[in-house]
Amino acid sequence: MKPARYVANFDSEAAMLRALGNYLRGEDFPMIGSMPRSVEPLMKALVAVVNVVPRRVREEVYTWSGRSEAVPPKKLDQVRAEDVSRWVVSHYPQRRYPAAVIGSSNGALVHLYCALGIPWLPQTFLIPVRRSGVHPDEPVEELEWGRELARVLLAANPELQLHHMFDPNQDRLMARRMSYFRVKRLQLGKTYERFLEGTLAEGATLFVAECALTWPTTRIGERHVFQFGALGGATPEEYLRGSERVEDYLARYGSHRQHWDPPQPDGERPEAEWGFEPVLREDIERFAREKGYRVRRILFEEPEDPSALVADLYRLWYEEHGLPTNRLLVESFILMEPWWALRTGSVPFWMVFNTESSADRLERYLEVADPYDFIHLMLFSHGVDSVGLAPIERWRSEVRRARKHGGFVGVDERRFPRDFATFVRYHTDLKKIPTRYPLPEPLSLSWLDAILDRSGDRYPVRWI
Repeated sequence: MKPARYVANFDSEAAMLRALGNYLRGEDFPMIGSMPRSVEPLMKALVAVVNVVPRRVREEVYTWSGRSEAVPPKKLDQVRAEDVSRWVVSHYPQRRYPAAVIGSSNGALVHLYCALGIPWLPQTFLIPVRRSGVHPDEPVEELEWGRELARVLLAANPELQLHHMFDPNQDRLMARRMSYFRVKRLQLGKTYERFLEGTLAEGATLFVAECALTWPTTRIGERHVFQFGALGGATPEEYLRGSERVEDYLARYGSHRQHWDPPQPDGERPEAEWGFEPVLREDIERFAREKGYRVRRILFEEPEDPSALVADLYRLWYEEHGLPTNRLLVESFILMEPWWALRTGSVPFWMVFNTESSADRLERYLEVADPYDFIHLMLFSHGVDSVGLAPIERWRSEVRRARKHGGFVGVDERRFPRDFATFVRYHTDLKKIPTRYPLPEPLSLSWLDAILDRSGDRYPVRWI
């Protein structure tokens, strides 16, 4: 199989890869890059119809559309890490770059890579695997279902580590019909190395994006762990022990359980989607020594830690080019648009999801940043009234902080979080912002260094 058949389009790694690759080719990012742009008018009409059907029908459409991307279990032995690497590098123009990035997915840092004009090679990618018969609230059954399939996948890919993730809170609809096999590279591999050698300038910098987020996990094999729950509205303790919020959530969905009963964790390990597996850094440093590249680590604890830093960098960048700095674009998960952010003179602020913790992070930023005249906000709809979801009223209060105008981009407020038309409308609505600016020349690494030196320890991001 080709990787496009088994790497999930709806995941952070694939969407952010496409967004950055499109930008470096001078293109925008419609429909999270998952379909030809020629079908955008048709998809806009289709999702508009989906948005008005009854709730249960909308949820079924969402579930089965995700399942359509999942690989049949019997074909899992055809997955090859090097094929995925070739698919990754195919997104980028073949030209000389002053630097490249390897490591964790991060929406805020994607905007920094766009500003610098450099590629990013992800460590993690998601393989959704088709299945049925496992209830979303039965994690032990999920673990056992995937045990033998994990052996098949890992036997064919010794350079990969598998994080089998199961989240009945945020991914409840998808978890009905698929399993989440997230894999992390432990070595660069020949394809990544050839790409870097062929495109990096002499003495270039290799950035390593390292999100230090961990999660309680259960080791199943040498390169296989099971992760119950994920970063979002519920805490690790709530996934493991339950809470009043969890009990209310399970009751709303008619579950036979009042709390979950997951396998007992035996350690804290890199979080499946966002966390960085440090074994890869050792191989990056070995490769850099051999080729004469400089290594710089970008370290942060939480995925949203770089968001304020990147937003403020963009404001400084705009100011130096004589552009207004008064328009903020708030993005959510894979709903992002680097090209149109720059074309509309918007400062990007990325949120990992649509939860209360993300709303808190945005609120803290707006309280300390110089006021914005315009605030535009996207919201990712995952179809579930999950634990920790921030209601639409909370998001309305945040956009009202704009001094002149605040509003949503591509959001049907009445149907959130089941507003599935937003996956098309975020792009078409963003283009309605009337201002247009030419794309500035890429930032230099020396400019970045100067700004970082001035900022000191103001931001929770370390550069080593």
